[in-house]
Amino acid sequence: MMDPRDLEACTEAIRHGSLSFHAASRLLPKKVRDPALALYAFCRLADDEVDLKAEKVDAVLRLRDRLDLVYAGTPQNAAPDRAFTAVVQQFDMPRALPDALLEGLAWDAEGRTYATLSGVKDYSARVASAVGAMMCVLMGVRDRDALARACDLGIAMQLTNIARDVGEDALEGRIYLPTDWMDAAGIDRAEFFDDPRPTKAVRGMVKKLVIEAHRLYYRSEAGLGALPRGCRPGIFAARHIYAGIAGRLTAMEYDSITARARTTRAQKLGWLAQSVAQSGTSMVMPRSPVLFAKPLPEVQFLVDAAAKDGPERRSDSLFDALASLEAKRQTERATLIGARARAT
Repeated sequence: MMDPRDLEACTEAIRHGSLSFHAASRLLPKKVRDPALALYAFCRLADDEVDLKAEKVDAVLRLRDRLDLVYAGTPQNAAPDRAFTAVVQQFDMPRALPDALLEGLAWDAEGRTYATLSGVKDYSARVASAVGAMMCVLMGVRDRDALARACDLGIAMQLTNIARDVGEDALEGRIYLPTDWMDAAGIDRAEFFDDPRPTKAVRGMVKKLVIEAHRLYYRSEAGLGALPRGCRPGIFAARHIYAGIAGRLTAMEYDSITARARTTRAQKLGWLAQSVAQSGTSMVMPRSPVLFAKPLPEVQFLVDAAAKDGPERRSDSLFDALASLEAKRQTERATLIGARARAT
């Protein structure tokens, strides 16, 4: 059982760290909302630990160790870790799902870039769709079609985040736009990092991401009717709030460098009301045939893991990424020790 004090700490973390999810979570039934807050707090703080720290390699390896402790039932003495451990045990959470998030964060620590849109989706599957699959587990949903649509929603949300943050990422020396798009436009990445500008070519790339996100929002909506009735308003809300950010980017003519796309509290309240109404309509409407579309190839492994159709095994690519980070850490330490020795 989750300690109420740990749940309160997780709720506070989400209230201040993820306004969109906090707003949407208010429409979830308590039996799903509480573990979802614990899940999001652990995932959000893990992401911040890597994103905001200079020592990203060490941050990812610490997260690996924290996950090992969670699955051993002996969590680190911190509210998100204890709460997530309770969630893992209560819902029999497949290890492959948080492992996927860990792998995505390892790719961030490596400074990996993605040559194609499919590569961006590979990354998005790990840092976003994995969370969507875990949410399905909390709702008791193991149907493969519903899981595939939840993963669509995760990728749509992450593409929206990437489109919104092009300018901020560039200032941090990061790029998530497909590099083949940049090469085709003749954009030198080093120059772009030094002086990011919302040129016609860059805005065109943001537009392509937004269009793909909207396509996946549409696909994802077909799966919402397959969720438990009490859960539908909250997930509809998440879908509309994030799609609203994409809509704001469109209104800004896809300039995500000189300004940040934001939505207002009034808009969020409107989307919450719309989500409640749409959830009611979904109970009487026939299921869309889009529900049965094949999973995107980039999320197939998540659908397989969450559906628990076969034996669970951990990802070789995850171990490769972690081994690469371990080697990088050892090299950095050896370099530091050598520099100190030469200084003395």
